[in-house]
Amino acid sequence: MSTSTFSAAHRRYVKSLYRRMLTDSLNWTVHRELWRRRALVIRAEFEKNRNVHDPRQLAVIFDKAEADLARNQHPDPVISPLFPGGTKWYVTGFKIIR
Repeated sequence: MSTSTFSAAHRRYVKSLYRRMLTDSLNWTVHRELWRRRALVIRAEFEKNRNVHDPRQLAVIFDKAEADLARNQHPDPVISPLFPGGTKWYVTGFKIIR
């Protein structure tokens, strides 16, 4: 088992940020092969900062990433039909119509 200077909460936050960025970029792209290029760019950005251990630098990097994510957020994101807000989600009674 390897030891890490980062806590489990830090790793969860980075994973969450990465997934949110991938999901948002997928909302902007119709074809998955075009999205894959953007996903590789996002991965490269995360890998570039992988060895940063200074908490102040990390805070600046995270603030910039969160601001970029908020600025580029899709106004009408894709929602799975069975999830709340999806086309098959029945609001009254919270029933799923099949």
